[in-house]
Amino acid sequence: MTDYYAQRLSGRRLQKCYELATSRVHQYLENEILHVLGRLGTGDVVLELGCGYGRAAMRFAECAGKIVGIDVAEESLSLARMLCGSGSRCEFLQMDACHMTFDDDTFDVVICIQNGICAFGVPHVELLREALRVAKPGGKIVLSTYSEAFWPERLIWFELQSAAELLGPIDIAATGGGVIVCKDGFRSGALTRHQLQALCARFELEAEITEVDRSSLFCEVIKPAAV
Repeated sequence: MTDYYAQRLSGRRLQKCYELATSRVHQYLENEILHVLGRLGTGDVVLELGCGYGRAAMRFAECAGKIVGIDVAEESLSLARMLCGSGSRCEFLQMDACHMTFDDDTFDVVICIQNGICAFGVPHVELLREALRVAKPGGKIVLSTYSEAFWPERLIWFELQSAAELLGPIDIAATGGGVIVCKDGFRSGALTRHQLQALCARFELEAEITEVDRSSLFCEVIKPAAV
């Protein structure tokens, strides 16, 4: 899936996915951002994993000290830099979320929203391990996936993307149970509350899990000094 976003679904094509979203999807996207904004402090140095074209990072910069967004797609990062303009508190870097070049204990908050934990197509354990590494002791890791209640609206959104030829045709036979599959290899799953809890338990972390707007399932953990 990393190659898919880097080679096909990046830059203006990625932006178009959000532009054609229904009003209910726009509500979901806005409430995700509002939920994260409530967890940011004015001096926080924040890392966003899978920042795309900076859609969310630009909003986070409204209240945090500095935002660093990483993504595998240089086309998306170039668009993000253009949209932010000069003087922005956002910095955009090309980087793999499972193999980051940042030093240990660098960020106050590490964010991975809009179902990045599944959309990246990387092992969930590796993603969380690396997020913990670059977070400061006492820092927050904030992840989100889709709520099961959002499935009908989510499927409609992906059907619109497929109809606009931003994604391949949806494989109806393989789609279901929280997973959307396209015939060109695209695949988008989601994690349940239990799966998020189990993932965090592998690191002996207590997860705070919150459903927002019956569309997002947020998982937040605090990095202890021993991690």
